[in-house]
Amino acid sequence: MLEIKGLKVEVEGREILHGVDLSIDCGQTHVLFGMNGSGKTTLLMAIMGFPRYRVTAGSIRFKGQDLAGLSVDERARLGIGMMFQRPPTVRGIKLMQMARLIPAREERDINVLAGELNLADFLERDINHGFSGGEIKRSELLQLLVQDPNLVLLDEPESGVDMENMQVIGEYIRSLLQKDRRRTRDHCGLIITHTGYILDHVEADVGHVMCDGRLVCSGNPREMLEDIRENGFEECSRCVR
Repeated sequence: MLEIKGLKVEVEGREILHGVDLSIDCGQTHVLFGMNGSGKTTLLMAIMGFPRYRVTAGSIRFKGQDLAGLSVDERARLGIGMMFQRPPTVRGIKLMQMARLIPAREERDINVLAGELNLADFLERDINHGFSGGEIKRSELLQLLVQDPNLVLLDEPESGVDMENMQVIGEYIRSLLQKDRRRTRDHCGLIITHTGYILDHVEADVGHVMCDGRLVCSGNPREMLEDIRENGFEECSRCVR
């Protein structure tokens, strides 16, 4: 589904990613650990095609297609969706208007989805304006559920979310990633986490650690999380050195 080879990315003239290789198969969920500033968000932004994140070497292929030169909206139409760690407030556009504009693979009842996510009273409000952390995450989830992307990119979905909201968010992330299916999954996911709390709600297949713009190791995500919690990311840096 997603194949990244030798990816180097610059932001404002500074190289952040130094040759990343990553492959995610259909139906798989990968989780990406790493210290703040290690390059995790840069990787997601480069996959999504934000122009500030300039690819200087390597390639990103999605469903066999090279994404070079494609804009953010073109990648979204191909089936890539993203939940941001800190999405912007958008004044003058209602959440319902945004949900109706999203290119969807199949028609979904927005009112029903909003009701399930406890967002019915937010549909006629400006996007994220005055929303709490949990409400912002649920707003992002509503938009992703309408889009129904094949590749789901989640940047710290547990950030700023209390335990009650985390339960709801975890349930619908599992739905997005088709965790209720044992076969015929055509979705995959890449989840950034700093704390690892999301793994209490969403099962991941493969874990990776990013240090200084490189993927330095991969393995069982729960074992890696236990090791990180016990020894910290500094031990990962020492291991690499």
